[in-house]
Parts: sequence; structure tokens; C-alpha cells
Amino acid sequence: MRLSIPSPIGFGTAPLGNMYRNIPQQEALDTVEAAWQQGIRYFDAAPLYGAGLAELHLGEALQHHDRDAYVLSSKVGRRVLDEVEDTTRRDLGEKGGLFEHGLPNRIVYDYSADGTLRAIEESLQRLRTDRLDIVWIHDPARDFHGDAWKEVFQQAMDGAAVALTRLREEGVIKAWGLGVNRVQPCEMALQQADPDGFLIAGRYTLLDHEEALQRLMPDSVARGVGIVVGGPYNSGILAGGAHYEYQTATPEVLARVQALRDVAAEHQVDLRAAALQFSLAHPAVAAAIPGASRPERIAENLALAGATIPTAFWQTLRDRQLVSSHAPLPGLG
Repeated sequence: MRLSIPSPIGFGTAPLGNMYRNIPQQEALDTVEAAWQQGIRYFDAAPLYGAGLAELHLGEALQHHDRDAYVLSSKVGRRVLDEVEDTTRRDLGEKGGLFEHGLPNRIVYDYSADGTLRAIEESLQRLRTDRLDIVWIHDPARDFHGDAWKEVFQQAMDGAAVALTRLREEGVIKAWGLGVNRVQPCEMALQQADPDGFLIAGRYTLLDHEEALQRLMPDSVARGVGIVVGGPYNSGILAGGAHYEYQTATPEVLARVQALRDVAAEHQVDLRAAALQFSLAHPAVAAAIPGASRPERIAENLALAGATIPTAFWQTLRDRQLVSSHAPLPGLG
């Protein structure tokens, strides 16, 4: 696999950008330190997360640790400017409202080669480091209207992808890919470029995996392209929350989740553990990165990833057609 990630559970830092709530700075720093103390060595950030706030928190928390001891990724495609804006009126598409408690700096889209280089330099300053290991092109498939996202995607391929390929060839970064929540742009990127991996949010989960399983995973395995699973709990709906795809879950989604919960209850399985372990079971998956904004969540996620789940649970999911018959399952293959 072309992505080199030291542990199957990483740390997604979106919550450290004050996602949904105003997080005390010390709590954010303590959460990163808890992750470090419990062996997590892959950290993922993005300028979008709180208009740079997550990167600032992560950089402060990691500055005293050996840079060679962990893998760090961030994203390009959005830049954080010095000017401010009303955080409650930001146009973040389906992510609208997520970071209204973040910094007030204006966020702009820029998928050009020059914008990519500038974004990396700005992230390095916020992260207090001299290098990124992995760079993801963030949301080049944002759904403006209909197929309009394809124009944005092509801008990213002609600009950011070319710049990142050059940086990889020069040894400045180790790998690059897309950070998205749709499968189609990943397929298109494999046709046009040579990415090392994809960070896919919510598209290879216990609840939603069919499209990725059929259209992306086979090519990823064949080419050695690694998948990082973001949002393994699907915005919280698989962890007891009410959100799916950053919105209140629909009755249809709630019914599907309830069916999963029923099987989990029958076999005395924590559905969160099943969600994490399902995502990690595919050979294309290099890591899963559940987010956390409280120190105690780190130990909880690691315990869930290592919890014992009976084979009968997975077989029941398959028998009731709650998971694809082609999905690799722990203990069943």
C-alpha cells in the first residue's frame, strides 16, 4: 500500500475547530495529548476546520513531540485569509453551520497550483512544523448545482494535483490524494492522475458502503491506493447521535440504523465497535480517523476498535442483507 500510516486508528481533528460547540483550548490540547499518550501517531487536519483553528490547536499540542515519530496530513483547496467574515453566514455547502464557533477569518476556494503551494505554507505555519507527509485535495467534488462540481474537480486536477505530484516527486511530501465524501471524483482522479490514496468521509461505513465497495475498492487494491475512512460513525448516527451527512437524519436512515441496532442488541455488541471494525476490515483501508474533542473519547475509540465481536453478529448482518454480501467482514472475509 502506498500510504504509510503507522496505526489503524488515527485522529481526525475537525472537532478541534470548534465543530458544533466552543471547545476550551486546554480541552483541545489535552485531547491531542491523550491521543499521543495512547499511541496514536496519525493526525489529520484541514484549514476548513474552524478557519485554521484545528491546525493551530494541533500544532501547539504536537510541538514538543518528535516530528519523525508521527504522520501528519492536511488539505488544500481552501485558504484562510486575514480578513474576517460572519461565521454564521459562511457558504460551506452541506457543511454549513458546522464551524460557526471557529475563527472568523474568511475562507476561500483555491484549487490552483499556486494556491496549493500557498495553502501548504500557511498550514505549516499554523501547525508549527516544517513538512506535511500527506496532502489531500479537499472537497473538489462539492455539489454546487447539478454537475457543476465537475468543473471544480477539473480545476483541482489541472492545478492542485499537478503541484502535489511534483512535490511528491521532489520528496517534499510522501503522498497525496483527495479528501471527499463522494466516490465518483475518486474514480475520476484514478483515470486522470496518480494519487496515493483517498480520505473518504462516510462512504465506507457500516451504514453506507455499497458504492465504494463496487466502484472504488477493487481499483484501489489493484493499484496499491490506500483508503483512509473519515466519519466512520456517519456524522454520529452510528454512535447514538441524530446527524447523518451533517444534517438531521431522515426517517429512512433512522430505520436502517435501527435495524443495525437490533442486531447489535441481539448479540450484545456495541454498534460503535462494529462500525469501526467494519471500516477497517477491507484490505484497501489504511486507517480510520474518528474525531474527538474530549480526552476520554480517545481511549473509548481505541477500546471499540479492539473489542471482541462474535462472528455470529457479522453473519446475521449478512443474512439480513444489512451489509453487502461482498463486503469483507471481521472473521468471515
